[in-house]
Amino acid sequence: MTTAVKADTTTDLYPTRTGEPPRVIPREEPVVQGTPEQGPMDAQTLRGFDEKGYLTIDQLITPEELQLFKDELKRLAEDPEVKKDKRTVVEAKSNEVRSIFDIHRSNEIFKKIANDPRVVDRARQILGSDVYIHQSRINYKPGFVGKDFTWHSDFETWHAEDGMPSPRAVSISISLTDNYSFNGPLMIMPGSHKHYIVCQGETPEDNYKQSLVMQGAGVPDPGILTEFADKFGIDVLEGPAGGAIMFDSNCMHASNGNVTPYSRSNVFIVYNSVENTPVDPPYAAPSLRPDFLGSRDFTPAGNQG
Repeated sequence: MTTAVKADTTTDLYPTRTGEPPRVIPREEPVVQGTPEQGPMDAQTLRGFDEKGYLTIDQLITPEELQLFKDELKRLAEDPEVKKDKRTVVEAKSNEVRSIFDIHRSNEIFKKIANDPRVVDRARQILGSDVYIHQSRINYKPGFVGKDFTWHSDFETWHAEDGMPSPRAVSISISLTDNYSFNGPLMIMPGSHKHYIVCQGETPEDNYKQSLVMQGAGVPDPGILTEFADKFGIDVLEGPAGGAIMFDSNCMHASNGNVTPYSRSNVFIVYNSVENTPVDPPYAAPSLRPDFLGSRDFTPAGNQG
């Protein structure tokens, strides 16, 4: 296991939560750092990812894998020991499981897909280097009680609270249930990933304990969000179970609550470049979040058995 290095605060290109007014600054690094020759995706797919900040995969896993994952999803949600684990987040009112973090290390079934070439090779190609798993989780959004995730950039949190220097990271959301327009699917502002929103406020001690249930620090300014929505629009990402969405770490994204009977669940894995490992202390928090939220094990994905 490799630990984070000491931060050089003079190189912070993405300041946030400093007490300054909210503003927008341009992204410094290219979005796609690999080439068509380096992976499974062609030049057109990579151009689309660069422009929109995301791509969709109609079918990533087989029907047999999908059933295996869904069975495991149900088993975990019903296990009282899992619900008591510090890596599990439950809904504040319903006490239903909302997320189970660090799933690629705690569960052999999801460890396998997190290190699968179908996923890792795409992440390597986009980021132009070996990648490690910065975070993983299962997200549950059960029917009737699944709560919303407000608009945010993942990178803003990972930068502020985990010490990730730049947005050279990509996430994949593997759908375990059908994503309809009405059961709280992922929404993305395409093109927003090339613009970084500086957020107001400071990061409280142990902020993650509150933010995993309801986002507080790191919420973008409503006026800027409105400008983004007017400029970029909002894509609602529907799709069948077994498909996947890959998106840039700085995409402005959200999802509505689920008041329908149809659950919406997914496996979520974050790949960060091994050339973009977090620093300690982080850029805008008193201390690093726990390892199950921002890993300090930089072993390249695909090399973990």
